[in-house]
Amino acid sequence: MINNLVDLLSTKIPLGDWVEAVVDFLIINFSGPLNLFSGAIAALIDGFEGVLSFGHPLLLITIFVLLAWKLKDGKVAVFIALGLLLVLNLRMWDYLVITLAAIITSVIISLMLGIPIGILKAHNRAIDLITRPFLDFIQTIPPFVYLIPALMFFGLGNVSGVLATVIFAIAPPIRLTALGIKQVSDELKEAGQAYGCNTWQMLYKVELPLALPSIMLGINQCIMLSLSMVVIAAMIGAGGLGEPVLRSLSTVDIGLGFEAGLAVVVLAMVLDRLFGRDE
Repeated sequence: MINNLVDLLSTKIPLGDWVEAVVDFLIINFSGPLNLFSGAIAALIDGFEGVLSFGHPLLLITIFVLLAWKLKDGKVAVFIALGLLLVLNLRMWDYLVITLAAIITSVIISLMLGIPIGILKAHNRAIDLITRPFLDFIQTIPPFVYLIPALMFFGLGNVSGVLATVIFAIAPPIRLTALGIKQVSDELKEAGQAYGCNTWQMLYKVELPLALPSIMLGINQCIMLSLSMVVIAAMIGAGGLGEPVLRSLSTVDIGLGFEAGLAVVVLAMVLDRLFGRDE
């Protein structure tokens, strides 16, 4: 019996072959929808790149500064101006635009999927139980693993990078949206019902406004995770700031690596200051 158990354990499960067979089946039978989806994502990325590249870089810097002045205060606006001017001076602006376009695309897709799923998760126990292990799974596996399925279906390029980023960054909007809605007190819900709120009115007049701080925290985390993953996605041909970072590692170019890394830090701080909660 022990020998049989040893023989069984020594036999490798052909898991890789099974996964490859499933991927080949999907590519062969669903190549049309996959190509259509890939084309739509690519068009979205190119559109954002075109908008962000329109005019002189100083125009976009000015927009960021005015946005910071409106949403935050003068100190944040000055910091953002100095940081983006530094990136422009370091000749990293074109990479920053590509990265920013990928982040915007990833965040929009993540929020369009994540917030509705979070709402359903807060109101439906079955959906809550079903999504919990999936969210645990995607939040615990190493970020590099996300590149594999994206690469299998969509090959090298920005589309694969964006899709890997969406999978990586979608968990916080789902979980924090659900958490914010669940934390709305029963007394306030009962008050809404007493005023005649139906299900939809309860959602957008009571639950979502009260859950907004938690939802905004989820959006902030989604943006930060998207930035980190977009840089990693340079390994599968996605452009942006990850490209000079990866090139500096392969050529041991310390100067280039420092400049590219500094540009990533500046972009992360700019996005965090703009969309993060005030302390």
